[in-house]
Amino acid sequence: MRTFDECLDALGHVQRRKLLRGLLVHNPQDDDSEKIDPDGSNEEEVERLIGMKHVHLPKLEGYGFITRNRDTNDISKGPNFEEIRSLLEMLAAHEDELPDGWL
Repeated sequence: MRTFDECLDALGHVQRRKLLRGLLVHNPQDDDSEKIDPDGSNEEEVERLIGMKHVHLPKLEGYGFITRNRDTNDISKGPNFEEIRSLLEMLAAHEDELPDGWL
């Protein structure tokens, strides 16, 4: 069982919150839905995608909140997803009361 602090840590970054919230509605979720233009120079987008692959997905996977298939880039609810579900539902229910950019 995950601790409350671990659940808050998982929700501590907007990219992780968006991914987990998406899994409330849809399962599995493809983490490769956004593509980078190889001729473009959008450094911020590149950094975001690198962060997702090397920081956020491994953290959520480590907590057991997601399961990731690296061959197909499919993301689905992990064995511990139910442990964070109530927090996600509560935050989603009060989304309009939260600061801009939360989700």
